[in-house]
Amino acid sequence: MTPRFLSSARLRGLCWCLLLCLLCLCSVSLALEINDARLQSQAARYGVRGERAAQAWLQLMRSGHDLPERDKLTRVNEFWNRSVLSSEDSRVWNQTDYWATPLQTLGVGAGDCEDYVIGKYFSLVGMGVSPEKLQLIYVRARMGGPGSRESVAHMVLGYYATPNAVPLVLDNLVSSILPATQRRDLIPVFSFNTSGVYVDGKSSAPIERIGRWSDLMSRMESEGIRP
Repeated sequence: MTPRFLSSARLRGLCWCLLLCLLCLCSVSLALEINDARLQSQAARYGVRGERAAQAWLQLMRSGHDLPERDKLTRVNEFWNRSVLSSEDSRVWNQTDYWATPLQTLGVGAGDCEDYVIGKYFSLVGMGVSPEKLQLIYVRARMGGPGSRESVAHMVLGYYATPNAVPLVLDNLVSSILPATQRRDLIPVFSFNTSGVYVDGKSSAPIERIGRWSDLMSRMESEGIRP
């Protein structure tokens, strides 16, 4: 995400928006079912670059499926950070907040922090990593170092080798994959995955509505990807 400063009201609004996604997220399975021909057909809408990007993404998941999970994290993090230019939804999609599919993000070659995280999340799931080991983490990122008072809304992907492990953080602002204890510039707000929503490390009951995740799943399926 290109850093942007948010009011408290805007921050709360984004938090609730992400909470709305939980019920649909719970339906994500342990693998992706990909219709290669359909995906390539959809990728053609973005021209030669879009097709090549889609092919590279498929190759990433195929070639890395049998790797140790730590190597999968490295490859996926490097692929998305290298392939996508950080930008705002207002510039890319002419919307204030839009969750693009991995194919859309690769097709246009740009996205914000949510788009990086979505791409990395589904890449790892497609390579056989259990969704239960992954959490989409909404944070405040201190700009200028841990001691800075200036923070921006941001999202990262957390990988938990075991349920109680310190998560490894996959981020588009910092290329190195580091344990959360070494990312003192990040202040967690809440996280979510297929098991639920977590606030302060504790499970929190979901609200009974469906948000952007449902639309994202529908668009992915139309592209040939069935989570």
